Amino acid sequence: MTELNAANSGTYKFDDQFIVNRLGYGTMQLTGKGTWGPYADPAKAADVVTRATELGINFFDTADSYGPWFADRYLAEGLKGAANRDNIFISDKVGQTRQGPGIWTPHGEPNYLRQQVEVSMMTLGIDHEDLVFLHRIDSHFPVAEQVGELKKMQDEGKIKHIGLSQVTVDQIKEAQKYAKIDAIENLYNVSNHGDDDVVDYAESQHMAFVPWFPLDTGKLVGADSPLSAIAKKYNVSEAQIALAWLLKRSPNILPIPGTSSIEHLEDNVAAANVKLSDEDFDTLSKLSK
Repeated sequence: MTELNAANSGTYKFDDQFIVNRLGYGTMQLTGKGTWGPYADPAKAADVVTRATELGINFFDTADSYGPWFADRYLAEGLKGAANRDNIFISDKVGQTRQGPGIWTPHGEPNYLRQQVEVSMMTLGIDHEDLVFLHRIDSHFPVAEQVGELKKMQDEGKIKHIGLSQVTVDQIKEAQKYAKIDAIENLYNVSNHGDDDVVDYAESQHMAFVPWFPLDTGKLVGADSPLSAIAKKYNVSEAQIALAWLLKRSPNILPIPGTSSIEHLEDNVAAANVKLSDEDFDTLSKLSK
């Protein structure tokens, strides 16, 4: 029986210090309804994070706006007892403000971005950020100022890598004028891969591509659906097939399925053992664009 370990998903190299297992974990579900307020069982939230490290996950994605800050607190608590803490890579996001459940308002004023990075470092208990995404480009401020502020903090040693979230290829190219962009985080999954051009551009530029909402299978699940049929063929869950598709799509893709359930976490990690045939991959790729 193949070992249940995220290492089976392969690796991605951010730099000489950090080579991460490609299958990671996103903290967004470790909050209340509407990504607002605390999770109902904070101890359980931290336990899920700890279990993730035991399963070989060393790439964690979070954001100050998840809660806000509640997910970061649970992440920090869950990582305290991790045997491999020094080898864990955290990607963070700044630039979204919250006014209530389900409400997200971009704010890219440079001083605000700097404040959020500083507070996040205190919350997470770290002295630098491994990777910081500009959560959304704010049209009220020039890209040069938003990315430029993150670049200043990078030059100060407070940020190792800079990323962008929910952007087009043209927006990436604009940001590249002001800093080295090492990662992109966009909506992308087997049911919705309209950003194929962004994935391909990121790969050509040696950027990681982190798909958020990686398990949205939409209308592809059902008794007569191709995705469900392929899951039965491999004797695995549909979620595992959706993650296996992402892992096969491109070597720079780092899926970050989130969950507050250890059972679901283990099911997601098992996707690292699923190796789709070229034929099945192509069948799934044609289902949605």
